[in-house]
Amino acid sequence: MKAHRAVCVGRAAAVLAAVASSLTVAMSFADASVTFAEGKPMSLTITSTAFAPESAIPSLYTCEGKDISPPLDWSNAPAGTKSFTLIVEDPDAPDPAAPKMTWVHWVLYNIDSTTGGLPEAVKTTALPFGTREGVNDWGRTGYGGPCPPVGRHRYFHRLYALDTVLPDLKRPDKAALEKAMQGHILAEAALIGTYRKRQ
Repeated sequence: MKAHRAVCVGRAAAVLAAVASSLTVAMSFADASVTFAEGKPMSLTITSTAFAPESAIPSLYTCEGKDISPPLDWSNAPAGTKSFTLIVEDPDAPDPAAPKMTWVHWVLYNIDSTTGGLPEAVKTTALPFGTREGVNDWGRTGYGGPCPPVGRHRYFHRLYALDTVLPDLKRPDKAALEKAMQGHILAEAALIGTYRKRQ
């Protein structure tokens, strides 16, 4: 009887040890998956509460409305981001069926890295501290809304996270700003909206 009892106790101990080992392995895998999920880098994103990606931009933000800038929000900037650059452009000018140029609508750089977006109708005096403006293809600073001569155009709101604060470039155009950004871009994101005139 004693021998039988000893065998039963031994088997029970072996089962308990196996269960404990399985739990330890399972917990290790669970911890590893949590670590992986938490360590996975998020992608830089830019959105607007005024329009969804790939959808029509409300006329309020165009030459047929008040021609004010739309609200923009961004998040998930990579570690080491020191500033943001924003370029809004139309690659379908003058006609989406036969595009010949990219028309630049808005150029901003040295937007503070703690900034998470821009409010609707933002004025130069209300831009985040340190932000500098470049010139658009109307030859002026500030926002110029969609005003396509023909067809439905796409408008790319391009956001760049940089590892530096750029020097004062003295009202650069898009080409000069892109040259200055070379080698400093950590991440980029784009929000695309579309517009066709009501006429």
